Amino acid sequence: MTGLRILPDLFKEARLAMLANWGRSMLSMIGIAVGIAAVMTVDTVSTGGKTFVMQELETFGLKSVWVYRTQSSKDPHKRMRTGTGITNNDLIALEGDCCPSVNLISPIVKPRGSPPIVQAGNRYSNAEVVGVNAAFLTINNDQLRIGRGLRDTEIRNRRPVAIIGETVASDLFPGISNPLGHPFRISGREYQVVGVLRSKSRDLLASIGSAGGDVNNRILVSYPLVQALNGNNDVSYIQAEATTVEAAEAAAAQIKGVLSRRYQGVFEYQSSTLASYIRTTDSILGGVTIIGIIAASSALIVGAIGVGGIMSTAVAERTREIGIRAAIGAHRSHIMIQFIVESVLICLIGGLAGLAVGMLIGVVLDFFTGFPLFPGILGISIALFVSILVGLVAGYLPARRAAQMKPVDALRDS
Repeated sequence: MTGLRILPDLFKEARLAMLANWGRSMLSMIGIAVGIAAVMTVDTVSTGGKTFVMQELETFGLKSVWVYRTQSSKDPHKRMRTGTGITNNDLIALEGDCCPSVNLISPIVKPRGSPPIVQAGNRYSNAEVVGVNAAFLTINNDQLRIGRGLRDTEIRNRRPVAIIGETVASDLFPGISNPLGHPFRISGREYQVVGVLRSKSRDLLASIGSAGGDVNNRILVSYPLVQALNGNNDVSYIQAEATTVEAAEAAAAQIKGVLSRRYQGVFEYQSSTLASYIRTTDSILGGVTIIGIIAASSALIVGAIGVGGIMSTAVAERTREIGIRAAIGAHRSHIMIQFIVESVLICLIGGLAGLAVGMLIGVVLDFFTGFPLFPGILGISIALFVSILVGLVAGYLPARRAAQMKPVDALRDS
């Protein structure tokens, strides 16, 4: 028998050899399993962590761009340069064809001075009041649990309607699952609830101080109404949606360019994009993964050395068998393949066990942390490939030595 036809017989012989020395084979498998489990745990934490971070970043809108005026305390002309550097007229200019990388744009207007008083009857809320336009929900990746968004006509006519977050709804309207149509007041003016935002989670970002407050404790109203509270037509900053994630930096540059030209350099503008945060996340988690895998691979190397040693012992113990096979005409390559298959089988079984342990560790971590820690398809594929590769490398030298034995010497030394 030649080629692939002998593989079933080789696997059968490898299985019998493993069963004959099951204790030794088990120790070899454990060594490989520990190494693969360590590598899989690192990959699981990295992949799951990246997924979780991306899910939280998505709550800002992955294509979001923020543009705002820079106000330096060292600016000698600071008193001359009053205001936010962005007004309603600038919004009209930006909504033209001057920014091809911008898909949608919304002004963000926040109350100046003390936070406005928000109340419904005798209940109060410390919610953040934000003036926006109809495009904001799409830009910020906000979803509505019930109700609808703001309409352009309501914004133009300054109608006192509002979209509230889940925290606001529970503070102002406890026990009411559907507060649509219910009135409440902002700085004494009555507003009507037209929508309730679906709850968002930024627990991880909040734990490192980057969430910017409770995302569910917001009230979205027409931006001209907040400008009326402030007594001017200034826009705090601009939040826009780029055409693609990759175009975010270009969109920010285009917006800043329009504003700088309109004010002839009187104001300086800065921008932020989620694209930069995504790159930073990839870089940090990628570096941590590489370092972790290198550290975890030390256990795998120890396991490979153990497999190599055990295969060398197996060759020494089966010298007579090797001699008989060679004497009756077995080709050297068949003898070599037989021991390599045995080594690969040990490592593959150990790798599968390590893979199962690594996934179990991910499930346990998910249970205690609440993070979605599951290995990626690439990580699983690499783990299986590495198991086979370790078996080939660990078994090569012992198998080569077995194949090079002369029948006479092998039978004499047995």
